This record gives sequence, structure tokens and C-alpha cells, in this order.
Amino acid sequence: MNGSLAANKALLAEIKAGLSDGGACDVLVCAPAPYLLQCAETLKGSKVVWGAQDVSAHEVGAFTGEVSSAMLMDCGCSYVIVGHSERRAYHGEGNEMVAQKTVQALKSGLVPVVCVGETLEQRENAQTEAVVSAQLQAVLDVLGVAALKKIVVAYEPVWAIGTGKTATPQMAQEVHAVLRRLLAAKDVVLAECVQILYGGSMKPENAKELLAMPDIDGGLIGGAALKSADFLAIIAAAC
Repeated sequence: MNGSLAANKALLAEIKAGLSDGGACDVLVCAPAPYLLQCAETLKGSKVVWGAQDVSAHEVGAFTGEVSSAMLMDCGCSYVIVGHSERRAYHGEGNEMVAQKTVQALKSGLVPVVCVGETLEQRENAQTEAVVSAQLQAVLDVLGVAALKKIVVAYEPVWAIGTGKTATPQMAQEVHAVLRRLLAAKDVVLAECVQILYGGSMKPENAKELLAMPDIDGGLIGGAALKSADFLAIIAAAC
């Protein structure tokens, strides 16, 4: 819940200018719903695509305040984040709800960025693998094999979001490898094609080392994406 029309205009312009030379990676901006049309207007014709931070599990109807996947498509979105740790923590979204949102996003043609991650207490109790496996498996259980190539997975250790703490590259890789194995249980070939992003305080200082890990395919960037120089530096590390 950051941004304003004026601040967004400057940030998006700086990102576009910084990417004028192209690059080999996918670049996505996920904005609050009121600013999606601004993203559409500002980013059209650039290599940057845009998406939303959440979506309703319902297709249409009397769900005041909800935003449907069809509405997001209408705003030119290509992606949507589902199951972010803050949605799980502050809005009580459980694994079943996240799975429903994933299905709804796919129905409309959006690519869901499915977030999983453990709290500090869960990590200290050696529950990391069990927690992230259950979170991802709930989504995989409702998807056909073909849908695997239409999703992105993001591992966001809750204890490392906005705290300045970061999992070491080895710690992050261990969890990413667990997620890759779960995907491979569905389809070995498609599992290698699924992008698994790391979302725990990735910054210019640690991006290259994290992205060097075999199962870390990109980043789900939070605070660093609000500063164009930092975001562009992370993109450069990925490309």
C-alpha cells in the first residue's frame, strides 16, 4: 500500500528509462488496484508488464470491495500475486482460499504468482519444509499438469520481509529445491520451466549471490522496488 499518481509517474518513468537497452529478463510491476490503469497508460509499449497485488476468488457478483480477475484483465494486467504472506496474516487467507484465487486467475488468463513462506516461529521449530510444502501442494492439488507452465511460485520467508534480515543463499536454495521437487512430482519437465522467485528482502547488495543459486529464478521485490535505482540494479543482476 504505497504510491500516488505523482510518485508512480516518476518511478515508472525511471524504470522504463533504465531498461531502454533491453535485457534478457522478465520485468513485472504489481501495483495497487487504483493505479493499474496508470500502469497500463505509462508502461504500454515498454518491456515492463504489470499486474495486481490480489484478486477475488469469485468470478462476479455481490462481493463489495473485491476485484475480479476479469476486471484485472480489463486493466491490461498479465499477472496477479496470490497468497502473499500479508494477505495470509492480516486477512486470514488459508491454503484453500489461495488455491481458489489461483484457479480464478488462470480462468481469466492471468499468470498467478503463488506465494509461500514460513514465519520465524515455524522456522525455529523446524517446520519450514512442512509449511511451504502444504501451501504449494494445496494449489497443485487443484491444478492440472498443463497449468504448471502458467504459474509462477514465490518463496517469501515471512521473517525476512521488511526486517532487513535475509536468508543466506544456501538457506533460500534449500527451500526452493523443496518447491521444485513438489512441482516435479506433477511433471519433471514442466517443473524446470516454472519460475521460482525469492521474496525475502532481496536488495542490490545480495541479489547476484541469491540469483546464482540453481533453483532461484528471480526475485519478488518489495521495498527495494520503490527506489528505481535499487530495482534496476536487481534487474541488472538477474539479466
